[in-house]
Amino acid sequence: MTIVDAHVHFWDPSALHYPWLDGISTLGRAFLPRDYPDDVQAMVFVEANCAAGESAAELAFVDRLAAADRRIVGTVAYVDLLDEGRRASALDHLATVPRVTAVRHNIQGTPRGTCLDSRFLRGVEDVGTRGYVFDLCATADQLADVTALVERCPATTFVLDHCGKPAIRDNVFGDWARDIERIASFANVSCKLSGLLTEARADQRDARALARYVRHVTGCFGAAGLLYGSDWPVSSLAGGASLWRSIVNDLTSHWTAADRRLLFAENAIRLYRLPLHDNS
Repeated sequence: MTIVDAHVHFWDPSALHYPWLDGISTLGRAFLPRDYPDDVQAMVFVEANCAAGESAAELAFVDRLAAADRRIVGTVAYVDLLDEGRRASALDHLATVPRVTAVRHNIQGTPRGTCLDSRFLRGVEDVGTRGYVFDLCATADQLADVTALVERCPATTFVLDHCGKPAIRDNVFGDWARDIERIASFANVSCKLSGLLTEARADQRDARALARYVRHVTGCFGAAGLLYGSDWPVSSLAGGASLWRSIVNDLTSHWTAADRRLLFAENAIRLYRLPLHDNS
């Protein structure tokens, strides 16, 4: 079966700066395609939150990686949507860069209401007008704001990263489940089945503990609304890409072959307009 990993990061601290890596010793080194531990046919690179002002350099960095590794077929690029003075030119630049198919400006870590700022809303609308997907990276406590954002930008296609980052380690389910059901009611939103390992405690990083979260997003989005992603190398903090792949395989083993193809390849190919055909 063709596998598209719809959420992979690469970085090299000797080439670019990543302030968020300070103090995370296990991630504070280069992670490049040659280090990627899983066997997949294609990957979507997602911006890795490099230092302000280095986003164009990050795109050039990924372009060099993709020239050497043809599995990198799509890019989710960073654009500062709050910077109205430079936003249009930054979006214009994306049209000149190969493989860019989506935009992300992290909502996670921002003050409450940031994604509902009028500048942010206009930016998201501009992303959609230009034909790009907008990746939503937010934590569970921000999902109400994210849902309001989606409601106000009906012409933009959204992909929710990491199942909305439920607080699994704190055994929180109900509020997250309600918010996921709400955001999934919008036809222009899909969801990445990714990122759950790093939201869980060590004793929860198995199919048994994560099953109810996977079942819920599946029930809300359906197989046609889910994309597989490893979140590597961040996931290496919590077991890694191979563990996550095995958990997802276990929890979807009863799905039809057609639904598994949607999850593992076809939805990513369609939403991110990847130059692939799933021939599995």
